[in-house]
Amino acid sequence: MTVSVVIPVKDDAVALARCLAALAGQTRLADETIVVDNGSVDASADVARRAGARVVECARPGIPAASALGYDAATGAVILRLDADCVPDATWIEMVVAAFTRRPHVAAFTGGARFVDGPRMLRRPLAFAYLLAYTLVTAPALGHLPLFGSNVALRREAWIDVRSAVHRHDAMLHDDVDLAFHLGERHRIGRLPSAAMGMSMRPFASLSGFKRRIDRGFRTVTVHWPHDFPPHRWRRVAIHRRSARRGRALSSSAR
Repeated sequence: MTVSVVIPVKDDAVALARCLAALAGQTRLADETIVVDNGSVDASADVARRAGARVVECARPGIPAASALGYDAATGAVILRLDADCVPDATWIEMVVAAFTRRPHVAAFTGGARFVDGPRMLRRPLAFAYLLAYTLVTAPALGHLPLFGSNVALRREAWIDVRSAVHRHDAMLHDDVDLAFHLGERHRIGRLPSAAMGMSMRPFASLSGFKRRIDRGFRTVTVHWPHDFPPHRWRRVAIHRRSARRGRALSSSAR
């Protein structure tokens, strides 16, 4: 199972170097690492090249455009995505590949996070509260598990299925929630509870920045209405899930 790692970045050279060093120390190395440079004016692209990553330039601003371009460029059967300020555990890639192997009917996996900076006493409770609030807000809108952009893995065939539908040109959206809308209706999303991703405490750096995240989250949900208004979406998701279960049952009985 070949693996591509995608990292969108803009002006984050120091954090990117740390992220790439952690990827180089994985127990199972990626077959390719793609750094999508979203108009950086610092040394991010040079840092990526020195680490052996393939740099893809994205002229259109915004994480949705950069992430989508990285997925398009990926050649691996499985695409893993994290942010430049992330520090993956040494077994991250190995665990993701094992999960896809064990559960062939799952199209995407998402994992948790732990903070690697900020006040040490607050790292664990804030990470728990942050991820819990994120899930409680997004899961009812989606009707299923959301994707957490700092720790995402998906099959390339699943990306090909939805790439023409994602809102890649809207810089004001959360790309992970948007991807979950398009992916989760017809594809199964699984959780990797033991694959926590180290990440920066930037979401709590300022009140204005945190509010901006909330505003973008609301926009990401409502841009899919009325087609994905919760009751209508829940019904479609349930129908697809029942159909998929019947298909797997018939396949198993035919063996």
